[in-house]
Amino acid sequence: MSRQRTTSRFTPRLNRCLALEDPRRSSDGAGGFLEAWQLLGHHWCALRALTGRSTDQSGTSLSLQRYRITLRAHPPGSPARPRPDQRLRDGARIFRIDAVAEGDPDGRFLTCFATEETSA
Repeated sequence: MSRQRTTSRFTPRLNRCLALEDPRRSSDGAGGFLEAWQLLGHHWCALRALTGRSTDQSGTSLSLQRYRITLRAHPPGSPARPRPDQRLRDGARIFRIDAVAEGDPDGRFLTCFATEETSA
C-alpha cells in the first residue's frame, strides 16, 4: 500500500475578510508626529483564538486576546505580505500583528500571530 501525500490537513477555511493596514507617520508641526493607517488591501483569513488574559493599565481594565490568523502566502517583499509593524482590521476589531511565519511546508499559507486589545 502506497502512502499519498495529502495537503488537506494544511488547508484552512479562509472565511473572514480582513483589511491589512500599514502605519503612516507625518509631522504634527510641533516636533511630534501623527500616526494614520493606510489600507493596503484585503485578505481572506482563518481566525483561531489562542490564549487570553486581563490586565489593568492606567486604571483601565484591558482584555488581551492572542490569535493565530492564517491567510494565503505572498512572496517576501510584496506589499500584500503582512509584517509585524502592521495590523489587520475586521470592522472595529483591530488585530496587531506580532509575528509572521510560514503556515505550511509548501509555502501556500502564512500565519500571523496577533493580539486584539479590548477595554472593559
